Amino acid sequence: MAATSRVVCLPWMRHFSTSTATYTKLIQPPIAVFGIEGRYATAIYSAAAKEKKLDAVEGELKKIKSLMQKDMNLAEFIANPLIKISLKKDGLASALQKQKFSSLTINLIGAMAENRRLNKLDSVINSFSRIMSAQRGEVACEVITAKPLDTATSKDLETALQGFLKKGETLLMQTKVDPSIIGGMIVSIGDKYVDMSMATKIKTYNQLIKEAI
Repeated sequence: MAATSRVVCLPWMRHFSTSTATYTKLIQPPIAVFGIEGRYATAIYSAAAKEKKLDAVEGELKKIKSLMQKDMNLAEFIANPLIKISLKKDGLASALQKQKFSSLTINLIGAMAENRRLNKLDSVINSFSRIMSAQRGEVACEVITAKPLDTATSKDLETALQGFLKKGETLLMQTKVDPSIIGGMIVSIGDKYVDMSMATKIKTYNQLIKEAI
């Protein structure tokens, strides 16, 4: 039972046990994020919230993500499983300290290095970004259409989607084009998913015809 409820123990959280009673000492994020990356993201959120450094940590993690995307040598250094843990941990800590990163972020990277979880770093940063987006009341929305939407249609759609939001929430709409859906659209907003694509309708009709024969 303890194995399934185990909380990832970062350096500043080693005094935490794995019991439910102790887990409540964590400051819970506004949304739940799952998997190994979710546990690390939740832990760093809790630690940063207690020190009132959420914005600082978010900025630092975004900077790390950007550096990994731009610097292939850094990305390779982080991903390479053949590099000794101690070398990877010390090297990253030294680099982050030179850039005046907070101890929270440095400890997170160090803990992930020790646990051989740096391959999850990008996912941890993405999970933390989702938490912070929810903290600000931002609701991510993805709209997929077969053809690009014109300005008027996009504006009308955004206005319609505003109706799904609660007071204080902000819509972050992103549009994508996928010709394979033929027509209509697929909308994902928050935890809601609506498939109104022509491709799905055709697939449904074909299935109904096959069942009727």
